[in-house]
Amino acid sequence: MTRPTPKEIKPIALVAGVAVDDEIATRISNSIGPAFEGFAAIAGTLLFDLEPTSYVLAQTAKVSK
Repeated sequence: MTRPTPKEIKPIALVAGVAVDDEIATRISNSIGPAFEGFAAIAGTLLFDLEPTSYVLAQTAKVSK
């Protein structure tokens, strides 16, 4: 899997029920891009794949203490 672009992130986020604008999609791409580049050598060999929408959910989740 290659580094997702903001254009690819927006529909993925929408399917997951999280609407993001262009600025947020760009931030997600820039934030998770290094992870995709770091795992490029072993892409497809893991039991899971990186999924960019989880980033938005983690950033917007409310944590109760």
